[in-house]
Amino acid sequence: MFQLYFMGILYTLLGILHFTNTGFYRPFMPKFLPAHDLLIYLSGIAEILLGIGVLFPQTRSFALWGIIAMLMVFLIVHVNMLFPANSLGISPWILWLRILLQFLLIYWAYTNLTKPVF
Repeated sequence: MFQLYFMGILYTLLGILHFTNTGFYRPFMPKFLPAHDLLIYLSGIAEILLGIGVLFPQTRSFALWGIIAMLMVFLIVHVNMLFPANSLGISPWILWLRILLQFLLIYWAYTNLTKPVF
């Protein structure tokens, strides 16, 4: 149960960072996506709502599926950065590690779908 609370708090805090450090996220946004600031804020809202949703048994399953979907969408950003022109000077092995981490986070959310509510 601890890991569910940790997950919920983690996503909530990361979502808040989208509002307090918007400039940090801007360079990572793919050029082909419109309205970068709006997308950063929307993803922050999603992370906050889904993080809070994980904390409550009534919304946990929906929130975990939402986290999985959100992380799959975020793969667009991570894969886009694999192209040398979009890497921001970050080492390719770190970029590949980020993608691996993304799949581990998806797995973490998925494995918690099968845990009992109480």
